[in-house]
Amino acid sequence: MSSPRPSLELDVPEGEPAAPYRSSGEHLLAELAHVDLLVRMQVARARQAAGDERLRGLAITEEEVDALLERPPGAPGWTAAPPQPELAEVERMLARELALRTAASCREGARLRLLELQARFELQRFDVELLLIALAPELDTRYERLYAYLHDDVTRRRPSVELALSLLCETLETRLMARVRLEPDAPLVRHGLVELFTDAPQTQPPFIARYLKVSERVVAYLCGSDALDARLERHARLVEPSRELDALVLPAELKTRLRGLLDGDAPPILFLRGGYGVGKKAVAEALAHALGAGLLIVDGAPAPEAQEVAALALREARLGGHVVYWEDFDALEGGAPERVARRFVEYAGLVVLGGAGAWEPSGALRSSRFVRVELDAPDFAAQLELWARALAVEEPGPEPELDVARIASSYQLSGGQIHDAAAAARGLARLRGARAVCAADLVEACRRRSQPRLGALARRITAEHGWDDLILPPDRLERLNEIVQRARHRARVLDAWGWGRKLSSGKGLSALFTGPPGTGKTLAASVLARELGLDLFQIDLSAVVSKYIGETEKQLARVFDEAERGRAVLFFDEADALFGKRSEVHDAHDRYANIETSYLLQRLESYEGVAVLASNFSRNMDEAFVRRLSFVVEFPLPGELERRRIWERVWPDGAPRAASLDLASLARRFELTGGHIRNIALAAAFLAADEGADIEQRHLMRAARREYQKMGKMIDESLFTGKK
Repeated sequence: MSSPRPSLELDVPEGEPAAPYRSSGEHLLAELAHVDLLVRMQVARARQAAGDERLRGLAITEEEVDALLERPPGAPGWTAAPPQPELAEVERMLARELALRTAASCREGARLRLLELQARFELQRFDVELLLIALAPELDTRYERLYAYLHDDVTRRRPSVELALSLLCETLETRLMARVRLEPDAPLVRHGLVELFTDAPQTQPPFIARYLKVSERVVAYLCGSDALDARLERHARLVEPSRELDALVLPAELKTRLRGLLDGDAPPILFLRGGYGVGKKAVAEALAHALGAGLLIVDGAPAPEAQEVAALALREARLGGHVVYWEDFDALEGGAPERVARRFVEYAGLVVLGGAGAWEPSGALRSSRFVRVELDAPDFAAQLELWARALAVEEPGPEPELDVARIASSYQLSGGQIHDAAAAARGLARLRGARAVCAADLVEACRRRSQPRLGALARRITAEHGWDDLILPPDRLERLNEIVQRARHRARVLDAWGWGRKLSSGKGLSALFTGPPGTGKTLAASVLARELGLDLFQIDLSAVVSKYIGETEKQLARVFDEAERGRAVLFFDEADALFGKRSEVHDAHDRYANIETSYLLQRLESYEGVAVLASNFSRNMDEAFVRRLSFVVEFPLPGELERRRIWERVWPDGAPRAASLDLASLARRFELTGGHIRNIALAAAFLAADEGADIEQRHLMRAARREYQKMGKMIDESLFTGKK
């Protein structure tokens, strides 16, 4: 494109000193002075061409019609008048001074926002002049009247495409060529710097009749404001990065890879994949800090608004030279992630997308600058360091005997979850009137942070029982203690000691509790959960098992995924219903039943939490399951000594008991499990409450008879009378 007007590029004559601009605003006003001169020149020519027309712009005379017919196509009215040589000379002098002073400002490192805008949006000088013509009425309303005069219409107060091109181009040919600088793909329009609009009555005006308006955010930027666009503030915020990459708790190899991504010619479009709190935002902040840039955090947007938010975010990033971080990017619905990602390709700066899903772009995007990085949950050593940092802000600090390693082994939390848990623990400490955080505060805070969302698939069991409530043979108690020890030291052995690298699967802890009903299997699971400080969830088989093919596997996948995230203890009662033996295939039903069992086998083996299976009939369990279990604990029927201890411990402290109760006699007479003993004691309590009396032997004998009848046992009267 050619133009007879002097170029304002920085072609500066040597040896001519000039004073730099004192501010970006002064430079902007100097640039507008050039626009003012262009308008002055055209006003002079228009006035000379029009003569003395008092009603100019309000009426169309016969002479004006004739003049319009005589005018060459596309030529404005003032082209009939000769140029003003004195104004043209002033323009050349002004252009020279502007170039000299701009160059002097650049040599001194002054920040000139208009030049920054030109560079960051890759604008040509012609684009800048178009922008300035549209900007003039935003800074001085007198230009509205001047533009109306040049339009020959008092209602057209903004510069039209035709007027802007006529101010900058002398000939119709150059104007035709210059139209492309205002088309949708041109930088001014594509980046939202200049908007094209029409008058309300005109629905489909010619392109050259549309008006130019500079975006309000761009006007504010050129005037010195760094505030976000009001439309973007609802979805984004700008932060000044303070984190350094070396300070992040990440594997050294990952830090090296991240630094390498910044060394290329063009920063990547980086997709950071990981769950909540693994450090996606922290990594984005550290990368922005390494580049010396601000960080524009987009907190997500509904899919219908995602395109607009992306355009606004990219314009803001270009204006400030920021790094963009889009949180929960993979949560955008439909094809929104793909459409938004395409916008980021044209941005020369660093773009970081964060998400928990395995989103992948299409082929065209994948072959661009797209790089995917997995951020895994911190290992045991990293968790210890994160806990130390999170608790270091506490004054006077946590209790000296606080065993953080035990907390880290029980709860595999991300860095963000650890930070949240430490803050919650401080709140719990203040609530009980203490300044220092204790182990109970941390356990409760961690439990709240990691509680899985299992909904109707499982029922949370409140774990209130301790070891004293378990009446089992010593060797069984020892096995249960081993389960607790393995769960507590799992992270140390697998992560810190390196055993995890030796195991491809089977890193979790699974136990099978077998024995008759009422022998304490559910109670033992409750004790384990309490000792580990974890939630206990009993799986609701009626909600999990489905008659539809594949649905059971989906429900179980959700159960295991949520429990793994929340580090809960899963309890499968009557597990033989799910983990039964695979059978010989006779029909499609058998085939799908075996597929379901095989899936359960694989999922249980890959599960990295604690799972307890309880079954009354262990012989019905699939041998492959039993072989892969970490522990198998048999719960025998209690002997007389165990029954006596159960009878003694079954009573709450507030239960009124008669002194004449003969618990030893009950333990000797009735060969019952702990569950049946509890039922008898509870029934006797209700019988006594109805009489308003203490619990007596007769209440227990009556309740025992009812329990026997419920069990379908033959009633031996000698058991209740004591006579043979």
